[in-house]
Amino acid sequence: MMRFVSTCSSGLEKLICDEIGGWDGEEIRQGRGVVSWNGSLESGYRACLWSRFSSRILLEIAEVDAVDENSLYEQARGIAWESLFSIDTTFAVDCTLSAGSCFKHSKFTALRVKDAIVDRFRERQGRRPDVQVKRPAIRFNVHATPDSVMLFIDLSGESLHRRGYRTSGGCAPLKETLAAAVVRLSGWCKEETLVDPMCGSGTLLIEAALMISDSAPGLGRTFIGMKGWKGHDEALWSRLVSEAIQTEEQCEGREWPPIIGFDADPEAVRAARKNIKQAGLGERVIIHHGELFSLPSIKQKGVLICNPPYGKRLSEKQMAKYLYRAFGSRLRSSFSGWKIALFTSNPDLADMVGMRWRDSIRLYNGPLSCRLFVGDNSMVPRDTFHWSIAPIGAIVEGIDFANRLRKNLKQMLAWARKNQVECFRIYNRDLPEYNVSIDLYGKWVHVKEYAPPKTVDVATAARRFKEVLSIVRSILSVGRDRIFIKTRKRQKRKSQYEKNKDGQGTLFEVHEGNCAFLVNFTDYLDTGLFLDHRNTRALIGRLAKGARFLNLYGHTGSATVCAALGGARSTTTVDFSKTYLQWARMNYCLNGMFVENHSLIQMDCLDWLAKDRGTYDLIFVDPPTFSNARSKARVFNIQKEHVSLLTLAMQRLSRSGLLLFSTNFRSFRLDSELLELFDCRNMSNKTLPTDFKRNSRVHQCWQIRHCQEPNR
Repeated sequence: MMRFVSTCSSGLEKLICDEIGGWDGEEIRQGRGVVSWNGSLESGYRACLWSRFSSRILLEIAEVDAVDENSLYEQARGIAWESLFSIDTTFAVDCTLSAGSCFKHSKFTALRVKDAIVDRFRERQGRRPDVQVKRPAIRFNVHATPDSVMLFIDLSGESLHRRGYRTSGGCAPLKETLAAAVVRLSGWCKEETLVDPMCGSGTLLIEAALMISDSAPGLGRTFIGMKGWKGHDEALWSRLVSEAIQTEEQCEGREWPPIIGFDADPEAVRAARKNIKQAGLGERVIIHHGELFSLPSIKQKGVLICNPPYGKRLSEKQMAKYLYRAFGSRLRSSFSGWKIALFTSNPDLADMVGMRWRDSIRLYNGPLSCRLFVGDNSMVPRDTFHWSIAPIGAIVEGIDFANRLRKNLKQMLAWARKNQVECFRIYNRDLPEYNVSIDLYGKWVHVKEYAPPKTVDVATAARRFKEVLSIVRSILSVGRDRIFIKTRKRQKRKSQYEKNKDGQGTLFEVHEGNCAFLVNFTDYLDTGLFLDHRNTRALIGRLAKGARFLNLYGHTGSATVCAALGGARSTTTVDFSKTYLQWARMNYCLNGMFVENHSLIQMDCLDWLAKDRGTYDLIFVDPPTFSNARSKARVFNIQKEHVSLLTLAMQRLSRSGLLLFSTNFRSFRLDSELLELFDCRNMSNKTLPTDFKRNSRVHQCWQIRHCQEPNR
């Protein structure tokens, strides 16, 4: 009987105990990150060949009672190392120290044992064996506890997570041992469909496939550490390998369930396919290239298992949060009745999915504490919110405004329910005395006050605005936490819309069709979602399939989201604002888009158009009325510069393409020069949303095409 130790990531000990019990292990004991047992050499060899969860398999050779490095050296020199390996065999020594050990430095402790080995060989044979740190013929391990020091031969030689099939990794891939544990603990059984919607290099799927085929994880390894040991039994090892090959061959005729992976990153897809081929799995595991929003429904119910990416920097964490929300949305729409297993290092992100988890299992990815959340697809129901209209009551001041607001609400709420519109305008400066606009965004109210005309004194304007807020709260039965107020001052031509210093930075999620958007009610003049563009965005979504889409003055990327979800072949978004582009990235993640697949460029649009040489099939241009962001010496003016802007943009448009140009500059006039150069058609009436028809001057839109040459 020999004494063996399996090292592993914390949390996998019970899985290894179950494995060892099947290999005739006795006196099995588990500690944090280790499992020890007594058994024959065959049980140790089987662990090297078959363990899916162990990192290394160690064979104990001695235990010494050393209290410092010098006593350790003396006792180690007394061990018959020459009986364990020959002088012509390369070796290395590793060391691990438990808390409370009298040794403080693992490298120095390992060095003293190495010195003892070298000196013993030199004393007895006149020369010494060579040390080789990387892949020595035999590797020894020193483990010091508060009570003793144990010496081992590392039978595995190197970490058992190196199965031999991973030719390509990707960003922070899971170790194969941890991936196998995630699959085992997910509740998946070999007969069930398995899907990974963000599969990366495919490790989870490959480990599951190896379980189905009863493939020994060690069969693909090219290096085994035991072969430099004089006690190695080659005949035993060869027999176990032959048995493993025979077991694998017997499973070749087995009927396999679908094992399917998806990933938005084309590099990850290529890596996964290479790894699958290297693992000898052929067509057993199918990998598709696709972003999360395009994930299809799969008829056969099974287990969806996923290790989504997570961010380390603040901006990445924000995007990760919205990616997890998108993941939850896909679970709702496409995977009802499935079992779900989510592996993440951030439990808070798991809450973003919106699922009721049945179990939470603590695991470690290296030193990083992680959780595996497991459950049936039982989603927390989304709040179904509907506005209602309260009676006016005993309103004395502002009765005219109250009556107009109720009238608008009766019309607009019925229209919104019928057309499934969540964000819309209910009042737009209808009465001159009440110079405000009021928009509903989901269950939130956004009230924007405009500067009063010079004929109205400040005190009167303030009193009327208080009446507006009081009536809005009363009729809509809305608390102060759901109503947001913004004051819009008259803008000088050289001034910019700046961030409100008192803003809270809070983003709220709203929906439009099949898209989701993040809005901010406090920090900027606009919320991040232009409601008068609702029909234009829907049109872009319908026209975008297969198109190369360009979004100039891209703002928060809402039009790009519609184009991508509509099936655009590629998207490019250009905006001068770093803030808006980061906002766009978060909108992309919220909709299950892979940010790296969509070009985001921080640059002035006119400067970029002068340099770009790309060709686009669908272009959306929505410039500001004026801006001095390009240069302090020059102010962009849409009326003066729209000819040069649109001419440059049309140079990038394919011959059969379409450009949509939009502006909310009330007195804008399209220059006649453009009418002569291009096929320009006014689409303002067609794209004007119903809730803005009371004041149509706020929205102007044209479709512009190249003039087609007459047929000869």
